Amino acid sequence: MIQFMFSLLLTLALALPAWAHERQQIERQFQTWLETTVWPEAQRTGVSRRTFDAAVAGVRLNWELPDLVVPGEKAQMPAQQRQAEFGAPSRYFKGVQADAAVGRQMSQRHAGALSEAERRTGVPGRIVLGIWGRESAYGRAKIPHNAIQVLATKGFMSTRAAYFTDELLAALHILERGHAPAGTLKSSWAGALGQPQFMPSNVLEHATDGDGDRRADIWTSEADTIASIANYLARHGWQAGRDWGFEVVVPDAVSCALEGPDQGRSIADWAASGIRRVSGKPFPDNEKIRKAS
Repeated sequence: MIQFMFSLLLTLALALPAWAHERQQIERQFQTWLETTVWPEAQRTGVSRRTFDAAVAGVRLNWELPDLVVPGEKAQMPAQQRQAEFGAPSRYFKGVQADAAVGRQMSQRHAGALSEAERRTGVPGRIVLGIWGRESAYGRAKIPHNAIQVLATKGFMSTRAAYFTDELLAALHILERGHAPAGTLKSSWAGALGQPQFMPSNVLEHATDGDGDRRADIWTSEADTIASIANYLARHGWQAGRDWGFEVVVPDAVSCALEGPDQGRSIADWAASGIRRVSGKPFPDNEKIRKAS
């Protein structure tokens, strides 16, 4: 047993320097990629050299991020979805009861902004409030990561490298426009930004001025955050007058495997399978909702 343990420790001791050397090589490849692949595209689309250099200064690969693929190795597909709202919904919604009091306070404090956003977009204020609360606890959640490091790491070696490279370029444009200084652009481990947790491309496309100062600040402005969430939902097909969902009773014969956004079914189909509203009320008529919207 002692001899086996000694052999194992010796093997590990010999492997560590080799892995450290491999990481150094990959790090050099990463820096070359930033300079020869990312910078030319950033420059072509209007990012200045000054902005680029400030953004990537000191940036190194973050090996702690999920879903990374070491260059030269085969990706493990499909990649596991680790975001809580998809992979662990119970954890995502944990604390809703405790946050209810804070939500009521925020509803009162920002009633004007919520009402104005609903007037402009048709998205109910309570929906905006709910998303804001779950994404960043109304701006109170810690968002610890360097966004450029996260996006660059995942753009260089992740299971969705092309997507994250595009998001890295979008983040550089956010910096170029002066929305946030390079050192303060923080994100989640997936690269999401600000109080609504928008990906950078969504910041550029959907961030909205809600307080009238001609800036769309989703980092420090509650009014802008509210307006931006509502704008995002409206542009993604929110139908005014239609709620987000219904509390229902599901018969035992209906399989949970039928659930999921990639298996969309009409309300009529669900009703035909025996699903009923807890309230006992009938489901709304899809055709009437479509015409009303």
